[in-house]
Amino acid sequence: MQMKRSKPSLSLLVCCALFAATALFTTGCTSNETTSSASAASESAAVSESATSTPDTAAAQTEGTVLGEGDTSFTFTVVNGDGQETVYQINTDQATVGDALEELGLIEGEDSEYGLYVTTVDGLTVDYDTDGQYWAFYVDGAYATSGVDTTEINPGSTYTFQVE
Repeated sequence: MQMKRSKPSLSLLVCCALFAATALFTTGCTSNETTSSASAASESAAVSESATSTPDTAAAQTEGTVLGEGDTSFTFTVVNGDGQETVYQINTDQATVGDALEELGLIEGEDSEYGLYVTTVDGLTVDYDTDGQYWAFYVDGAYATSGVDTTEINPGSTYTFQVE
């Protein structure tokens, strides 16, 4: 007889626990969706704002400061940890991007078995071992498939170092 009483009580207890878990799960999901919607709205506004920038602003960002002398020209962009961009127009006779930037004192680093490990760009030093950030190297907006010291200069291309 006692066995029959404990089974309904146990079933009721399990049902209550499942109901409470479902309620908590649903509440947690609703809170995240609200946050995601707010983030999406903010990102959408930022994209709209950047899309409506004036042509003068865009021209100023692409022209940049002219550095160096030589027959080959390329654009070099530095994006710091705050997302601020500094654009340079580089003129050089060097064969690789790394040689051109080192010659102008724009990058510094350490030689490793994989090539030049860039630690300082445009006077800003980041160290993965210390702050978990590093300089990412991009070629024409795409993550580079080779190091800066082995990347041959393609005239007119844009090379970027960005803190990530």
